Amino acid sequence: MPGLILAAPTSGSGKTTITLGLLRALRSRGVDVRGAKSGPDYIDPRFHAAASGVPCPNLDAWAMSPAMIAGLAAGPGLLLIEGAMGLFDGAPPDGRGAVADLARQMALPTLLIVDAARMAQSLAPLVAGFANHDSRVRIAGVILNRIGSPRHAAMLRAACPLPVLGAIPRDEALTMPSRHLGLVQAEEHPALEAFLDHAARVMGDNIDLDTLAAQATDLPGAPLPHLPPPAQRIAVARDAAFAFAYPHMLEGWHRAGAEILPFSPLADDAAPDADLVFLPGGYPELHAGRIAANQTFLASLQGRAVHGECGGYMVLGDGLIDAEGHRHAMAGLLRLETSFAHRKLHLGYRHLSGDHGSFAGRWTGHEFHYATTLRATGTPLFAARDAEGTALPAMGLREGSVSGSFAHVIAPATT
Repeated sequence: MPGLILAAPTSGSGKTTITLGLLRALRSRGVDVRGAKSGPDYIDPRFHAAASGVPCPNLDAWAMSPAMIAGLAAGPGLLLIEGAMGLFDGAPPDGRGAVADLARQMALPTLLIVDAARMAQSLAPLVAGFANHDSRVRIAGVILNRIGSPRHAAMLRAACPLPVLGAIPRDEALTMPSRHLGLVQAEEHPALEAFLDHAARVMGDNIDLDTLAAQATDLPGAPLPHLPPPAQRIAVARDAAFAFAYPHMLEGWHRAGAEILPFSPLADDAAPDADLVFLPGGYPELHAGRIAANQTFLASLQGRAVHGECGGYMVLGDGLIDAEGHRHAMAGLLRLETSFAHRKLHLGYRHLSGDHGSFAGRWTGHEFHYATTLRATGTPLFAARDAEGTALPAMGLREGSVSGSFAHVIAPATT
Protein backbone atom coordinates (compact mmCIF):
# COMPACT_ATOMS: atom_id res chain seq x y z
CA MET A 1 0.00 0.00 0.00
CA PRO A 2 2.47 2.69 -1.18
CA GLY A 3 1.70 6.42 -1.18
CA LEU A 4 3.05 9.63 -2.69
CA ILE A 5 2.14 13.32 -2.34
CA LEU A 6 1.86 15.74 -5.27
CA ALA A 7 2.35 19.31 -4.05
CA ALA A 8 3.44 22.69 -5.39
CA PRO A 9 4.90 26.01 -4.25
CA THR A 10 1.62 27.84 -4.97
CA SER A 11 -1.98 27.40 -6.01
CA GLY A 12 -2.54 27.42 -9.75
CA SER A 13 0.57 25.36 -10.53
CA GLY A 14 -1.39 22.59 -12.26
CA LYS A 15 -1.61 20.01 -9.46
CA THR A 16 -5.14 18.91 -10.26
CA THR A 17 -4.64 18.42 -13.99
CA ILE A 18 -1.35 16.58 -13.51
CA THR A 19 -2.83 14.37 -10.79
CA LEU A 20 -5.83 13.49 -12.96
CA GLY A 21 -3.60 12.70 -15.92
CA LEU A 22 -1.37 10.51 -13.77
CA LEU A 23 -4.33 8.63 -12.26
CA ARG A 24 -5.79 7.90 -15.69
CA ALA A 25 -2.39 7.09 -17.26
CA LEU A 26 -1.43 4.65 -14.51
CA ARG A 27 -4.86 3.05 -14.54
CA SER A 28 -4.62 2.61 -18.32
CA ARG A 29 -1.34 0.75 -17.80
CA GLY A 30 -2.97 -1.67 -15.39
CA VAL A 31 -1.64 -0.07 -12.19
CA ASP A 32 -3.95 -0.35 -9.16
CA VAL A 33 -4.07 3.38 -8.35
CA ARG A 34 -6.36 5.71 -6.41
CA GLY A 35 -6.39 9.36 -5.42
CA ALA A 36 -6.90 11.42 -2.28
CA LYS A 37 -7.23 15.18 -1.80
CA SER A 38 -5.67 17.24 0.96
CA GLY A 39 -7.98 19.62 2.78
CA PRO A 40 -11.66 20.59 2.58
CA ASP A 41 -12.35 20.18 -1.12
CA TYR A 42 -15.68 18.95 -2.53
CA ILE A 43 -14.96 19.11 -6.27
CA ASP A 44 -11.51 17.67 -7.01
CA PRO A 45 -12.33 14.28 -5.38
CA ARG A 46 -15.05 13.62 -7.96
CA PHE A 47 -12.57 14.26 -10.76
CA HIS A 48 -10.12 11.90 -9.04
CA ALA A 49 -12.81 9.22 -8.88
CA ALA A 50 -13.61 9.70 -12.57
CA ALA A 51 -9.94 9.43 -13.52
CA SER A 52 -9.13 6.37 -11.41
CA GLY A 53 -12.47 4.59 -11.12
CA VAL A 54 -12.05 4.53 -7.32
CA PRO A 55 -13.68 6.79 -4.69
CA CYS A 56 -11.43 9.60 -3.47
CA PRO A 57 -11.31 10.58 0.22
CA ASN A 58 -10.41 13.94 1.71
CA LEU A 59 -7.43 13.89 4.07
CA ASP A 60 -7.57 17.00 6.24
CA ALA A 61 -4.64 17.51 8.62
CA TRP A 62 -6.38 20.44 10.36
CA ALA A 63 -9.81 18.92 10.91
CA MET A 64 -9.06 15.19 11.26
CA SER A 65 -7.09 13.17 13.77
CA PRO A 66 -4.01 11.26 12.54
CA ALA A 67 -5.88 8.01 13.19
CA MET A 68 -8.80 9.12 11.02
CA ILE A 69 -6.44 10.18 8.23
CA ALA A 70 -4.62 6.85 8.39
CA GLY A 71 -7.90 4.94 8.18
CA LEU A 72 -9.18 6.94 5.21
CA ALA A 73 -5.85 6.57 3.39
CA ALA A 74 -5.72 2.81 3.90
CA GLY A 75 -6.52 0.57 0.96
CA PRO A 76 -5.00 -1.39 -1.90
CA GLY A 77 -2.79 -0.02 -4.63
CA LEU A 78 -0.79 3.15 -5.15
CA LEU A 79 -2.22 6.25 -3.43
CA LEU A 80 -1.58 9.66 -5.04
CA ILE A 81 -2.47 12.52 -2.68
CA GLU A 82 -3.06 15.86 -4.37
CA GLY A 83 -2.08 18.78 -2.16
CA ALA A 84 -3.99 22.02 -1.72
CA MET A 85 -2.52 25.53 -2.11
CA GLY A 86 1.24 25.66 -1.55
CA LEU A 87 3.08 22.83 0.18
CA PHE A 88 3.49 24.70 3.48
CA ASP A 89 0.32 26.84 3.26
CA GLY A 90 -2.28 26.12 5.93
CA ALA A 91 -4.50 27.80 8.46
CA PRO A 92 -3.30 30.82 10.45
CA PRO A 93 -1.25 31.53 12.40
CA ASP A 94 1.30 28.75 11.76
CA GLY A 95 0.12 26.89 8.66
CA ARG A 96 -1.49 23.99 10.48
CA GLY A 97 -3.35 21.69 8.09
CA ALA A 98 -0.97 22.25 5.18
CA VAL A 99 -0.19 19.31 2.93
CA ALA A 100 3.23 19.34 4.62
CA ASP A 101 1.46 18.13 7.76
CA LEU A 102 0.24 15.08 5.84
CA ALA A 103 3.79 14.46 4.63
CA ARG A 104 5.05 14.56 8.23
CA GLN A 105 2.22 12.50 9.75
CA MET A 106 2.22 9.84 7.04
CA ALA A 107 6.00 9.86 6.40
CA LEU A 108 5.36 10.09 2.66
CA PRO A 109 7.67 11.56 0.00
CA THR A 110 6.52 14.58 -2.00
CA LEU A 111 6.89 15.46 -5.66
CA LEU A 112 7.01 19.22 -6.23
CA ILE A 113 5.02 20.47 -9.25
CA VAL A 114 6.50 23.77 -10.41
CA ASP A 115 4.87 26.12 -12.91
CA ALA A 116 8.07 27.00 -14.76
CA ALA A 117 6.49 28.95 -17.62
CA ARG A 118 8.27 32.19 -16.64
CA MET A 119 11.55 30.97 -15.18
CA ALA A 120 14.78 29.24 -16.08
CA GLN A 121 17.82 29.14 -13.73
CA SER A 122 15.73 30.70 -10.96
CA LEU A 123 14.24 27.25 -10.54
CA ALA A 124 17.35 26.26 -8.58
CA PRO A 125 16.90 28.42 -5.46
CA LEU A 126 13.15 27.85 -5.49
CA VAL A 127 13.47 24.07 -5.40
CA ALA A 128 16.43 24.14 -3.02
CA GLY A 129 14.48 26.35 -0.62
CA PHE A 130 11.52 23.97 -0.53
CA ALA A 131 13.76 20.91 -0.25
CA ASN A 132 15.70 22.32 2.71
CA HIS A 133 12.90 24.10 4.55
CA ASP A 134 11.87 21.16 6.75
CA SER A 135 13.88 17.96 7.09
CA ARG A 136 10.66 16.07 7.96
CA VAL A 137 9.21 16.84 4.52
CA ARG A 138 11.20 14.90 1.92
CA ILE A 139 10.91 16.18 -1.64
CA ALA A 140 11.82 13.24 -3.85
CA GLY A 141 11.70 14.99 -7.20
CA VAL A 142 10.22 17.69 -9.39
CA ILE A 143 7.66 17.83 -12.20
CA LEU A 144 8.02 20.90 -14.39
CA ASN A 145 4.79 22.31 -15.79
CA ARG A 146 3.89 24.61 -18.71
CA ILE A 147 7.23 24.31 -20.47
CA GLY A 148 7.66 26.45 -23.58
CA SER A 149 10.08 24.35 -25.66
CA PRO A 150 12.64 21.51 -25.49
CA ARG A 151 15.37 24.15 -25.04
CA HIS A 152 13.45 25.62 -22.10
CA ALA A 153 13.12 22.16 -20.57
CA ALA A 154 16.85 21.53 -20.98
CA MET A 155 17.75 24.75 -19.14
CA LEU A 156 15.40 23.88 -16.31
CA ARG A 157 16.70 20.32 -15.98
CA ALA A 158 20.28 21.59 -15.84
CA ALA A 159 19.39 24.09 -13.11
CA CYS A 160 17.23 21.85 -10.93
CA PRO A 161 19.00 20.53 -7.81
CA LEU A 162 16.62 17.55 -7.52
CA PRO A 163 15.70 14.82 -10.02
CA VAL A 164 13.24 15.99 -12.68
CA LEU A 165 10.67 13.26 -13.30
CA GLY A 166 8.88 15.07 -16.09
CA ALA A 167 8.41 18.28 -18.07
CA ILE A 168 4.86 19.05 -19.22
CA PRO A 169 4.49 21.34 -22.26
CA ARG A 170 2.04 24.20 -22.40
CA ASP A 171 -1.29 22.88 -23.64
CA GLU A 172 -4.50 24.91 -23.74
CA ALA A 173 -6.48 21.68 -23.99
CA LEU A 174 -5.50 20.96 -20.37
CA THR A 175 -7.39 24.02 -19.10
CA MET A 176 -10.41 23.12 -16.98
CA PRO A 177 -13.63 25.19 -16.73
CA SER A 178 -14.30 26.92 -13.42
CA ARG A 179 -16.85 28.91 -11.45
CA HIS A 180 -16.85 30.88 -8.22
CA LEU A 181 -16.24 27.93 -5.86
CA GLY A 182 -13.60 26.38 -8.09
CA LEU A 183 -13.87 23.84 -10.88
CA VAL A 184 -17.12 22.87 -12.54
CA GLN A 185 -18.30 19.58 -11.06
CA ALA A 186 -17.08 16.40 -12.73
CA GLU A 187 -20.53 15.38 -13.95
CA GLU A 188 -20.99 18.82 -15.55
CA HIS A 189 -17.73 18.80 -17.53
CA PRO A 190 -18.75 18.92 -21.20
CA ALA A 191 -16.25 16.26 -22.33
CA LEU A 192 -14.74 14.76 -19.21
CA GLU A 193 -13.60 11.41 -20.60
CA ALA A 194 -11.88 13.03 -23.58
CA PHE A 195 -10.19 15.53 -21.25
CA LEU A 196 -8.96 12.77 -18.92
CA ASP A 197 -7.69 10.64 -21.80
CA HIS A 198 -5.83 13.62 -23.28
CA ALA A 199 -4.31 14.47 -19.88
CA ALA A 200 -3.24 10.83 -19.51
CA ARG A 201 -1.51 10.87 -22.89
CA VAL A 202 0.33 14.09 -22.05
CA MET A 203 1.48 12.78 -18.67
CA GLY A 204 2.44 9.40 -20.09
CA ASP A 205 4.49 11.01 -22.85
CA ASN A 206 6.28 13.50 -20.59
CA ILE A 207 6.63 11.92 -17.13
CA ASP A 208 8.69 8.86 -16.22
CA LEU A 209 5.80 6.89 -14.69
CA ASP A 210 7.95 3.99 -13.51
CA THR A 211 10.31 6.30 -11.64
CA LEU A 212 7.39 8.23 -10.22
CA ALA A 213 5.73 5.09 -8.84
CA ALA A 214 9.08 3.93 -7.44
CA GLN A 215 9.25 7.03 -5.23
CA ALA A 216 6.19 5.96 -3.22
CA THR A 217 6.69 4.49 0.24
CA ASP A 218 4.50 2.13 2.22
CA LEU A 219 1.64 3.30 4.41
CA PRO A 220 0.68 1.39 7.54
CA GLY A 221 -2.69 -0.30 7.54
CA ALA A 222 -5.35 1.30 9.71
CA PRO A 223 -9.05 0.67 10.45
CA LEU A 224 -11.66 2.75 8.68
CA PRO A 225 -13.25 5.34 10.96
CA HIS A 226 -16.78 4.98 12.29
CA LEU A 227 -18.46 8.37 12.77
CA PRO A 228 -21.41 8.95 15.09
CA PRO A 229 -24.46 9.23 12.80
CA PRO A 230 -26.97 12.01 13.49
CA ALA A 231 -29.83 9.51 12.99
CA GLN A 232 -30.47 5.87 12.14
CA ARG A 233 -32.16 6.47 8.75
CA ILE A 234 -30.82 9.51 6.89
CA ALA A 235 -32.31 10.84 3.64
CA VAL A 236 -29.48 12.62 1.80
CA ALA A 237 -30.09 15.10 -1.05
CA ARG A 238 -27.72 14.21 -3.90
CA ASP A 239 -27.71 15.96 -7.27
CA ALA A 240 -26.06 18.93 -9.04
CA ALA A 241 -27.53 21.41 -6.54
CA PHE A 242 -26.60 19.38 -3.43
CA ALA A 243 -23.30 17.75 -4.32
CA PHE A 244 -21.02 18.79 -1.45
CA ALA A 245 -21.47 15.95 1.04
CA TYR A 246 -18.16 14.62 2.28
CA PRO A 247 -17.94 10.92 1.33
CA HIS A 248 -16.09 10.11 4.54
CA MET A 249 -19.05 11.41 6.57
CA LEU A 250 -21.69 9.41 4.70
CA GLU A 251 -19.54 6.29 4.64
CA GLY A 252 -18.59 6.73 8.30
CA TRP A 253 -22.25 6.98 9.26
CA HIS A 254 -23.01 3.87 7.21
CA ARG A 255 -20.19 1.91 8.86
CA ALA A 256 -21.61 2.94 12.23
CA GLY A 257 -24.93 1.34 11.28
CA ALA A 258 -26.93 4.19 9.73
CA GLU A 259 -28.98 3.72 6.55
CA ILE A 260 -28.29 6.32 3.83
CA LEU A 261 -31.21 7.07 1.47
CA PRO A 262 -30.26 9.33 -1.47
CA PHE A 263 -32.82 11.43 -3.34
CA SER A 264 -32.85 14.33 -5.82
CA PRO A 265 -34.55 17.64 -5.01
CA LEU A 266 -33.90 18.79 -8.59
CA ALA A 267 -35.96 15.85 -9.83
CA ASP A 268 -38.70 16.97 -7.39
CA ASP A 269 -38.31 13.79 -5.37
CA ALA A 270 -40.02 13.73 -2.01
CA ALA A 271 -37.52 13.20 0.79
CA PRO A 272 -37.70 9.47 1.70
CA ASP A 273 -39.13 8.28 4.98
CA ALA A 274 -36.25 8.77 7.41
CA ASP A 275 -35.32 10.01 10.87
CA LEU A 276 -33.38 12.94 9.38
CA VAL A 277 -33.28 14.73 6.04
CA PHE A 278 -29.77 16.01 5.26
CA LEU A 279 -29.36 18.77 2.67
CA PRO A 280 -25.64 19.19 1.85
CA GLY A 281 -24.06 22.19 0.22
CA GLY A 282 -23.69 22.72 -3.50
CA TYR A 283 -24.97 25.27 -5.98
CA PRO A 284 -28.64 25.94 -5.11
CA GLU A 285 -28.25 29.52 -6.36
CA LEU A 286 -27.78 28.16 -9.89
CA HIS A 287 -30.99 26.14 -9.61
CA ALA A 288 -33.04 28.37 -7.31
CA GLY A 289 -35.99 28.79 -9.70
CA ARG A 290 -36.26 25.07 -10.22
CA ILE A 291 -36.01 24.33 -6.50
CA ALA A 292 -38.70 26.92 -5.73
CA ALA A 293 -41.00 25.28 -8.28
CA ASN A 294 -40.46 21.74 -6.97
CA GLN A 295 -43.33 21.67 -4.50
CA THR A 296 -43.23 17.91 -3.95
CA PHE A 297 -39.69 18.22 -2.59
CA LEU A 298 -40.40 21.34 -0.52
CA ALA A 299 -43.64 19.95 0.93
CA SER A 300 -41.86 16.74 1.97
CA LEU A 301 -39.66 18.75 4.36
CA GLN A 302 -42.58 20.02 6.41
CA GLY A 303 -42.84 18.55 9.90
CA ARG A 304 -39.57 16.64 9.49
CA ALA A 305 -36.20 16.64 11.21
CA VAL A 306 -33.99 18.42 8.66
CA HIS A 307 -30.41 19.69 8.70
CA GLY A 308 -28.84 21.83 5.99
CA GLU A 309 -25.21 22.73 5.36
CA CYS A 310 -24.27 25.86 3.41
CA GLY A 311 -26.40 25.59 0.25
CA GLY A 312 -28.78 23.26 2.06
CA TYR A 313 -29.05 25.81 4.87
CA MET A 314 -30.03 28.51 2.37
CA VAL A 315 -32.75 26.27 0.93
CA LEU A 316 -34.25 25.87 4.42
CA GLY A 317 -34.71 29.65 4.64
CA ASP A 318 -37.57 31.87 3.49
CA GLY A 319 -35.92 33.13 0.33
CA LEU A 320 -32.78 33.09 -1.81
CA ILE A 321 -31.81 35.94 -4.16
CA ASP A 322 -29.77 34.80 -7.15
CA ALA A 323 -26.91 36.66 -8.86
CA GLU A 324 -29.36 38.49 -11.16
CA GLY A 325 -31.29 39.84 -8.19
CA HIS A 326 -34.34 37.57 -8.51
CA ARG A 327 -35.81 36.30 -5.24
CA HIS A 328 -36.94 32.68 -5.04
CA ALA A 329 -39.10 31.32 -2.22
CA MET A 330 -37.44 28.43 -0.42
CA ALA A 331 -38.71 25.94 2.16
CA GLY A 332 -39.58 28.58 4.78
CA LEU A 333 -38.47 26.43 7.71
CA LEU A 334 -35.98 28.97 9.06
CA ARG A 335 -36.23 32.77 9.24
CA LEU A 336 -33.39 33.24 6.80
CA GLU A 337 -32.88 35.37 3.68
CA THR A 338 -29.69 35.03 1.65
CA SER A 339 -28.43 36.73 -1.50
CA PHE A 340 -25.86 36.31 -4.27
CA ALA A 341 -26.65 39.70 -5.79
CA HIS A 342 -23.75 41.16 -3.76
CA ARG A 343 -21.21 38.41 -3.23
CA LYS A 344 -18.80 38.32 -0.30
CA LEU A 345 -16.29 35.55 0.37
CA HIS A 346 -16.54 33.74 3.72
CA LEU A 347 -13.69 31.27 4.10
CA GLY A 348 -11.92 29.39 6.84
CA TYR A 349 -11.79 26.47 9.25
CA ARG A 350 -14.23 26.52 12.15
CA HIS A 351 -14.37 25.05 15.65
CA LEU A 352 -18.06 24.34 16.28
CA SER A 353 -20.02 23.43 19.38
CA GLY A 354 -23.74 23.07 19.98
CA ASP A 355 -26.12 21.60 22.53
CA HIS A 356 -29.16 20.86 20.38
CA GLY A 357 -30.12 19.40 17.04
CA SER A 358 -28.77 16.58 14.92
CA PHE A 359 -25.18 17.79 15.28
CA ALA A 360 -25.03 18.46 18.98
CA GLY A 361 -21.48 18.22 20.29
CA ARG A 362 -18.08 19.56 19.28
CA TRP A 363 -16.93 19.47 15.68
CA THR A 364 -14.34 20.69 13.25
CA GLY A 365 -15.70 22.26 10.09
CA HIS A 366 -15.08 24.60 7.20
CA GLU A 367 -16.88 27.60 5.73
CA PHE A 368 -16.57 28.56 2.06
CA HIS A 369 -19.30 30.54 0.35
CA TYR A 370 -20.11 33.85 -1.30
CA ALA A 371 -23.65 34.33 -0.03
CA THR A 372 -24.66 37.43 1.92
CA THR A 373 -27.05 36.94 4.83
CA LEU A 374 -29.76 39.58 4.66
CA ARG A 375 -31.73 38.27 7.63
CA ALA A 376 -31.24 35.47 10.15
CA THR A 377 -33.65 35.48 13.07
CA GLY A 378 -33.99 32.79 15.69
CA THR A 379 -31.95 30.56 17.97
CA PRO A 380 -28.30 30.07 16.89
CA LEU A 381 -27.15 26.51 16.19
CA PHE A 382 -23.39 26.62 16.87
CA ALA A 383 -20.96 28.63 18.92
CA ALA A 384 -18.00 29.12 16.61
CA ARG A 385 -14.30 29.95 16.68
CA ASP A 386 -11.90 30.39 13.79
CA ALA A 387 -8.70 28.41 13.21
CA GLU A 388 -6.78 30.63 15.64
CA GLY A 389 -9.37 30.10 18.37
CA THR A 390 -10.87 33.59 18.09
CA ALA A 391 -14.57 33.68 18.92
CA LEU A 392 -16.86 34.35 15.95
CA PRO A 393 -20.54 35.29 15.86
CA ALA A 394 -22.79 32.31 16.44
CA MET A 395 -23.38 30.24 13.30
CA GLY A 396 -26.62 28.91 11.89
CA LEU A 397 -30.17 28.64 13.16
CA ARG A 398 -32.41 26.02 14.70
CA GLU A 399 -36.18 25.92 14.95
CA GLY A 400 -37.71 22.81 16.50
CA SER A 401 -36.33 19.81 14.62
CA VAL A 402 -34.93 21.95 11.77
CA SER A 403 -31.35 23.22 11.83
CA GLY A 404 -28.61 24.44 9.56
CA SER A 405 -25.54 26.61 9.15
CA PHE A 406 -22.99 27.69 6.57
CA ALA A 407 -20.42 25.34 8.14
CA HIS A 408 -19.59 22.00 6.54
CA VAL A 409 -18.96 19.59 9.40
CA ILE A 410 -15.81 17.50 8.81
CA ALA A 411 -15.11 15.44 11.93
CA PRO A 412 -15.70 15.21 15.69
CA ALA A 413 -13.38 17.56 17.55
CA THR A 414 -10.50 15.93 19.40
CA THR A 415 -8.96 19.00 21.06
